[in-house]
Amino acid sequence: MKFPDLDRITIDPNVMGGKPCIRGMRVTVGTITGLLASGASFKEILELYPYLEEEDIRAALAYATWRSEEYDLSIEAS
Repeated sequence: MKFPDLDRITIDPNVMGGKPCIRGMRVTVGTITGLLASGASFKEILELYPYLEEEDIRAALAYATWRSEEYDLSIEAS
């Protein structure tokens, strides 16, 4: 299994307020992960955004996973 190409994820302060986007387009990683979390399939996302490629979706997931590992949160027991 090949790790997705994170070069597909771009961050530009002039595009979508600097949020991580797919290949400089106005489609954010958050949009893609949100669609997946709500149950959308890769096929459905590619139908909504025909200019994306399956590898873009995989890169968005890989980036989101990588970023989630970057934060250490302290959780207090209740």
